Amino acid sequence: MVAIMHMIKIAVIVAVLSTTLYAQDPAALSESAQQAAQAQRYEEAERLWRKAIDLSPRYFPALFNLGLLYFSRKQFSEAVPLLERAAEVSPHDFNTHYLRGACYQALERRDDALRAWRTALKLSPKNARLLQVMVVEYGKGRYFQEAAEAARRALELAPDDPNAYYLAIKSHQDAGLYPEALEIAGRAVSRFPQSARAHFEYGFHLQKVGRADEALKELEKAMALDPSYEEPPFFYGDLMQRHGRYEEAIPFLQRAISIRTDYIPARVALAKALMGLKRWEQAMRELGEAVRFDPRHPQPHLLLSQVYFRLGDEEQARKEKELSLKLRRENPTVLEAVQGRNFPEPRQ
Repeated sequence: MVAIMHMIKIAVIVAVLSTTLYAQDPAALSESAQQAAQAQRYEEAERLWRKAIDLSPRYFPALFNLGLLYFSRKQFSEAVPLLERAAEVSPHDFNTHYLRGACYQALERRDDALRAWRTALKLSPKNARLLQVMVVEYGKGRYFQEAAEAARRALELAPDDPNAYYLAIKSHQDAGLYPEALEIAGRAVSRFPQSARAHFEYGFHLQKVGRADEALKELEKAMALDPSYEEPPFFYGDLMQRHGRYEEAIPFLQRAISIRTDYIPARVALAKALMGLKRWEQAMRELGEAVRFDPRHPQPHLLLSQVYFRLGDEEQARKEKELSLKLRRENPTVLEAVQGRNFPEPRQ
């Protein structure tokens, strides 16, 4: 009996020592935290990773995984300092730098995001997906030359990805490199002959370099390939109205609007065609719809001022022009958007 009691005491002591050692082992704590996170016991996981970091402030798995947990729960401000420390501990870990950039992006700290991603890219220079993410972010920051360079690299790495072509076209367009954008669009048509988007992009850039007849043919192909795609009929109609072919332009612009009712550039182009035909009341109705969908856009108000002037209402014409100028000052880049919508952003 005494021997049994002695064995029990030893077992208890061993258990206590094991528990104590476990509580002092960052690796064991981190492993338990990982299991808790996988079981969606997030508060327990957070507590265990925090304890592991308290015991070993430079323990990379706990720093990174707790940062990842915060990122996945959209707690970006909490994630950043952990990922910064993880990057100091393991400066050659791609995922840490990538995730740092994603957190900064979510916090609208664009330059910090790009710096983190440039570090990640040095570690994985052939990562086409990261390059595409950076293209979009460079574009948002109006770093157009950098966006074009990154897009060229991404396209070289992913020649079978249609999004790589569209991002490259858009970034070169934003940088004012229209011949280069045209060349990439031509390659897209050759690579994806059944893509309405590819034919649209090629047609759009053909007209940018003055090849209007060829552009119209490409836009016709795009409309035939995808009748639900609103941009080809808009640009077809817009190209016609800009060449004074107002009557021919109207059905194409109406078609674009029927596909997408809030398509402001198409409504503006339709109003211009109607104004060219001196159908002032119809033009006013179209511009009124544009204002209803986007009251902060300056161009409908500018055109309304011209319509009111033609109708002899100089006071209302003056008010609309002043409002247009005010809105233009408040949003100086709004009229720079050539496309009716953004290019698709790659998933991170």
